[in-house]
Amino acid sequence: MDKKMLEQLKAKLLEHKAKAEAELATFTEKDIKVAGDYDTRFPDLGQIQSPDEAALKVATYDSALPIEYALELRLVEINKALEKIAGGTYGVCENCQGPIDPKRLDIMPEAKACLKCHKK
Repeated sequence: MDKKMLEQLKAKLLEHKAKAEAELATFTEKDIKVAGDYDTRFPDLGQIQSPDEAALKVATYDSALPIEYALELRLVEINKALEKIAGGTYGVCENCQGPIDPKRLDIMPEAKACLKCHKK
């Protein structure tokens, strides 16, 4: 992979990372004890006027948990890809050690397997 393409993919990864972190910041707090972990903020139920309002806030919290988890997983994959770039192993399939098609990486820069291995 040429240096220009690698720099473009790195920039794309950094952009995706920033977007995921910004989205997480809207409804979570970083866990200071566990690196890369976020905790969805539980709603303050102290000023609730009705049981329906409390139920809605808890339901909103509950629906945010899988979004938090998915964004955390995405950040892990993005960070792994950035580490591979730094280590010179980016764009190599983790399964067959063959090259990952640059078109695949352009669409999904955190891809860790070639299309052939991904389909297995």
